[in-house]
Amino acid sequence: MARATSSGAGSSALKPPKQKKPRWYNQVWQAYTMTRREDPAVTWLILGAFVGVLLLFVLIGLVWFSWVYTLLLGIPFALLAAMFILARRAETAAYSQIEGQPGASRAALGTIRRGWNFPDDPVAVDPRTQDLVFRGVGRAGVVLIGEGPAPRIGRLLESERRKTARVLPNVPITLLQVGRDEGQVPLRKLPRTVQKLKPTLTKQETAEIIKRLTALGAVRLPVPKGIDPMRARPDRKGMRGR
Repeated sequence: MARATSSGAGSSALKPPKQKKPRWYNQVWQAYTMTRREDPAVTWLILGAFVGVLLLFVLIGLVWFSWVYTLLLGIPFALLAAMFILARRAETAAYSQIEGQPGASRAALGTIRRGWNFPDDPVAVDPRTQDLVFRGVGRAGVVLIGEGPAPRIGRLLESERRKTARVLPNVPITLLQVGRDEGQVPLRKLPRTVQKLKPTLTKQETAEIIKRLTALGAVRLPVPKGIDPMRARPDRKGMRGR
């Protein structure tokens, strides 16, 4: 019995300690400090939104002769306004951190939670210019996203389009360029642009396309480890105590 107890104690000692889930206020503080580094004005914007909403409720209370009640009622709305400002500015700051890095478009596409499959590695890369092409599959078909200046990336995208069309001749293929040049999609608007593509395939057809394209492989390249714009937002479930 003593040996069994000793063995059990040893096995429990080998187990890694369970990591604590970060509290919502820690996540809010991390989002705030990250945003403040990129956007020093965020502090005044948050305070302005908070105080502005409180003043509005106080004015309403003065009209109704119950400003104390409306002040207390306005505090949750003021906090909500402040969190909204922080979330929007944190998203902008997160995108600015990764913009211009190789693989930034893949990092931005990681905010799409459902409906699309985007491998981490690019499907094409120009070794001289480091222009990249990432590929995604969804019910809208295949989307090819190119990173690089407009005069160059178009050729790499077209080459990958022809390669994909040979494997999937009847599947819609959409070409997108990410960047600041004319005709390109800004990085922060990329996820929404992809999500707006019109679905034309069934889920079964989409799954079959993913299997077929997996055989084409991809080019190994690290994706920038910038802050996820979606994760930079405050945890609203945590704020509600869930």
